[in-house]
Amino acid sequence: MNQDEATGVGPVGGKAKAVLTAIQRHQTVLITLLSVVMIALHLVFRYGLHWGGGAADRPLWICLVLGGTPLVLDLARKALKREFGSDLLGGISIVTSVLLGEYLAGSIIVLMLSGGEALESYALRSASSVLEALAKRMPSVAHRRGTDGALEDVKLEVLMAGDILVVYPHEICPVDGEVLEGHGVMDESYLTGEPFQITKTQGSEVISGAINGESALTIRATQRAADSRYARIMAVMRESEATRPQMRRLGDQLGAVYTPIAVGVAVAAWALSGEALRFLAVLVIATPCPLLIGIPVAIIGSISLCARRAIIVKSPVALEQMAQCRTAIFDKTGTLTYGEPTLTEQVVAEDFSSEEVLKLAAGVERYSKHPLATAISAAASMAGLDVPDAEAVSERPGHGLIGTVSGHHIQIVSRKRLAEIAPAGLEQAPPPREGLECVVVLDQCFAAVYSFRDAPRTESHSFMRHLGPHHQFERLMIVSGDRESEVRYLAEEVGITEIHAQQSPEEKLAIVRRETEHAKTLYVGDGINDAPAMMAATVGMAIGEGSDVTAEAAGVVVMDNSLEKVDEFLHISRRMRAIALQSAVGGMALSLIGMGLAAAGYLSPVQGAVCQEVIDVLAVLNALRAAWPPRNISDI
Repeated sequence: MNQDEATGVGPVGGKAKAVLTAIQRHQTVLITLLSVVMIALHLVFRYGLHWGGGAADRPLWICLVLGGTPLVLDLARKALKREFGSDLLGGISIVTSVLLGEYLAGSIIVLMLSGGEALESYALRSASSVLEALAKRMPSVAHRRGTDGALEDVKLEVLMAGDILVVYPHEICPVDGEVLEGHGVMDESYLTGEPFQITKTQGSEVISGAINGESALTIRATQRAADSRYARIMAVMRESEATRPQMRRLGDQLGAVYTPIAVGVAVAAWALSGEALRFLAVLVIATPCPLLIGIPVAIIGSISLCARRAIIVKSPVALEQMAQCRTAIFDKTGTLTYGEPTLTEQVVAEDFSSEEVLKLAAGVERYSKHPLATAISAAASMAGLDVPDAEAVSERPGHGLIGTVSGHHIQIVSRKRLAEIAPAGLEQAPPPREGLECVVVLDQCFAAVYSFRDAPRTESHSFMRHLGPHHQFERLMIVSGDRESEVRYLAEEVGITEIHAQQSPEEKLAIVRRETEHAKTLYVGDGINDAPAMMAATVGMAIGEGSDVTAEAAGVVVMDNSLEKVDEFLHISRRMRAIALQSAVGGMALSLIGMGLAAAGYLSPVQGAVCQEVIDVLAVLNALRAAWPPRNISDI
């Protein structure tokens, strides 16, 4: 993704495509309005003023020339490309109506086709409201500090990693970065789904899209605006909007079968009756707008509903495929667990006080977003300790958490890192145990080892228990990089018997590929090491606070850190498929009944057009139900 894409301004090709799309959209709306006005004038001239046929038909000629010609030419271009969709019937009907002098029927067909396209365009734009809301939240400029110390307002696309920026109170952070000066809080709930105010001080990480609190912060940009978290989420939403749903192509395939059947019935009616008007009447009522717009409206409506439920559908195909998945594969940490371990044991060196070590450790950990940091802070709070503020904090990959608290230099590291900075501490530290742990080093001396346990989500067991009977999953698996003892403990807690522990990303990928060969699979994870497996699964779903990392690999991104949202997507997907098929098959069935009546001579072309319009409205209204939240959207 480039800078232009991040800020909503595409390259030249993208601009040209956007302009062309806008022109086509406006053209469709203009043709729809023209058709309505001309048909209304015709009715006034004929039945209100009692004009003769030629004079009264002039508005219809205008409608057919200005409105019908572009539609027929577009359908002819599709036919030359061998794209024989159900809308081809509309083109044949328009031409036939002109040849037979049935100008009113032809004009109604023009209204039907253009109105259907306008309705689909409106549905697409309405479903894009979430994307537009995201785009409007992002500031258009940032306050960059120059070499002379003066601030200047610059556009986001010119920002580079290393630029020094000032984020004013209540402003939205424009890029990912690191705090250089200031002390305050930021609200990251819009991005992470976690309703917490995150404390920020020197060395703290800030993310684009977060809302600053009462204090101004000076930050150093760590990435360009185009590569920041918020921009990546925007890119996922934009790709979701641009992707053409597979079920829409299924509608084209059904239309390719339905079209020759309709033409065959029309030809047979003409041949058996000798009346060309029956040919036209059959084609008019056979024009299946339920296929043309019913299915996409249901899909786009479901995408919109998902977005309102904090579920971003990157690939609409996932909505179709989800109901057919029979194997569910889960990552462990952060997916089936909260990713928030609890401090269960403190082994403190002889020369240190457990309360003092915990207080200092909590002082630096309050500025970290590592899962173990929350556990240490929570333990200090439960102990009623007065936690001091850290004067400086840094958290470089591979070096652990480093800070200065109350004049003490404190480091939260792993055993491997302990061997490098304080080798003597290895002799004092207890032997490794099952579960998670970290080492506290105080003023270059070993101070303590903390042990943690990551508890399963409260809904994990009920979620797993209902997947089989309610969603037809036949196999449930945990595939994790954690140690087998930890994975087995969790599996027993949530009710899963099949586990694969200590798996690398490559091994996860191999497992998912193997399982997908036998049945369609759902993979749910939250870390970057899950990305290859997500791409290999039939449906890949990223869940939780780190979901932006895997957003490009996942077909679905759950912004809230909850398995209930996964269940909501399962229900929305199943409901969408049912509604789409109701609209398509129901509309086609009603059209077939109408074709029979028209072939028997009971419906004229105009009457057939009116009946088809009623069928279209019913199909679209039914499809719009997909955007309405059902009464029960989850059953766990």
